[in-house]
Amino acid sequence: MQTILTVEDDPAIRRGIVDALRFAGYNVSEAARGDTGRELALARSYDLLLLDLVLPGGDGLDILRAVRQQRSSQPVIILTARGDEDDRVAGLKLGADDYVVKPFSVKELLARVEAVLRRSPERPRDVSRLEISGATIDLARFEVRFADGERVELSDKEAELLRYLAAHAGRAITRDELLLRVWELDPKGIHTRTVDMHVTRLREKLRDDSQEPRIVLTVRGRGYMFAATTETNGTAANRSISTE
Repeated sequence: MQTILTVEDDPAIRRGIVDALRFAGYNVSEAARGDTGRELALARSYDLLLLDLVLPGGDGLDILRAVRQQRSSQPVIILTARGDEDDRVAGLKLGADDYVVKPFSVKELLARVEAVLRRSPERPRDVSRLEISGATIDLARFEVRFADGERVELSDKEAELLRYLAAHAGRAITRDELLLRVWELDPKGIHTRTVDMHVTRLREKLRDDSQEPRIVLTVRGRGYMFAATTETNGTAANRSISTE
């Protein structure tokens, strides 16, 4: 049975969340203060953290920052009533998986919990080195070395983009998510082709055919995806990922 840690100061909201989660079959731990929540979040074992941002005895973003430093892959959903979306963006930049704005329905909350938990076994690790189709990609050195001896340099942003895509291999990443996580820009109201341009240049440097890409795939209506497996001339290519 999966365990969910809920850090929420409002007694009525917390009780509603706890009751709904337990009725849905989850184990639940709870805290009403930031200091208590931080202690539980760093010391206890749990599958998902539901974290309010405004708490007595501590700030939710500080708790999230501490959790990310100690447990980089811990699934987290932010609970917030704040009207200013800057706080939600800050939470996402710190690594929150999702957010729910109060007031929310139990149905919405459970759907988001299930979605994050469903993704969590495949949470990314930090990718530092890739072996793809006869090429060695060293993201720490921003370079690609091919078997024929050619060496290609990557820009900082190209390396960051490739790192993010490879860390989420097999999952379609939207342009908005890439703008937020790689460029650290709030995608709301932004109309730009910078993501597509960087993907195009990245494909060129990886010798990935833009008409029939095998490494950085286009997912129509969604965005881009780093192929979980790649093929060259119809034969499965070896691909390995090293992590830091």
